[in-house]
Amino acid sequence: MALPVRDQLKYWGIAAFIFFVALWYLGHVLLPFILGGAIAYFLDPVADRLETAGLSRTAATVVITLCGLLVFSFAALAIVPMLVNQTISLINTVPQLISDLQIFVATNFPSVSTPDSVIHRSLVSVGTVIQERGGELLQGVLNSALSVINVLMLLVIVPVVAFYLLLDWDRLIREINRLLPRDHVSVISTLFLEIDKTLASFVRGMGTVCLILGTYYAVALMIVGLQFGLVVGFIAGLVTFIPYLGALIGGALAIGLALFQFWGDWFTIGMVFGVFAAGQIVEGNFLTPKLVGKSVGLHPVWLLIALSVFAALFGFVGMLVAVPVAAAIGVLAKFLAGQYMSSSLYLGFESKNQNKD
Repeated sequence: MALPVRDQLKYWGIAAFIFFVALWYLGHVLLPFILGGAIAYFLDPVADRLETAGLSRTAATVVITLCGLLVFSFAALAIVPMLVNQTISLINTVPQLISDLQIFVATNFPSVSTPDSVIHRSLVSVGTVIQERGGELLQGVLNSALSVINVLMLLVIVPVVAFYLLLDWDRLIREINRLLPRDHVSVISTLFLEIDKTLASFVRGMGTVCLILGTYYAVALMIVGLQFGLVVGFIAGLVTFIPYLGALIGGALAIGLALFQFWGDWFTIGMVFGVFAAGQIVEGNFLTPKLVGKSVGLHPVWLLIALSVFAALFGFVGMLVAVPVAAAIGVLAKFLAGQYMSSSLYLGFESKNQNKD
């Protein structure tokens, strides 16, 4: 005989509580495993296609791993050093940019640039803090033994976890399905399939969009001649999964840097603006409709709430699990809304009359 619904809710509530407590206290320990699981989930369709082409699961996993190592090696040797150098240069240049901004404000808006004005004091304060602490903070982060150890652990553990999870992904799914409560296996399986569909559309599709747009912004801005084009493109691509935010942040940063670098050369500044305008047109009309689709079900406001709450509660690990949890909650909310719409609580007397007939 099945357990009463109240008891089932109690036990599942305890399980959810244990999960969030573990995430709270062991987030830094779980980070490599969460990243490895995300990589395995992202690459599982590739492994399935290779299996369809005739390879065994082991051979498919080895091929994907070798390709991933080649891509990672290229990025580590060619892209990452350039990105780090541009980031350091940008931090070192910020005090000079603020000084130039002070001169620009003093020249064009003398009424607000007096020594007693709020704008003048703010600019002086920001410039002083960045000049004193910016380089020191960056140097401390780069030279921290703990940071080096954490990076090494990620570089070693994440690929190993991803390899074994990708190798055993189908078997793992079968084992999870076998452990589901038999009374609710069909409903839970349907919900899991819907969650997987949502995640596949959003994570895989949006991840591809972010990669394409980040590469486009970086290459285009470097061709235009923007000094920190790679960093700006990386930042813009990273936050593209939230509609308009990537273009807004990246565009503001790029145009701000372009104003200081190309002041008076309005054609080049217009080209920087055009890069982001073209990116938004392509993303909105071609990339997102083709790669993500229109029925993902994750509203941008819901994503922002989930990211903010999970980042505040669980840090960086919380940001990683925010999207899957938001997708799961969204699917469950739709399911519960459907159950409510078909219940007598919603239908009222109409439902009772239909039952009598």
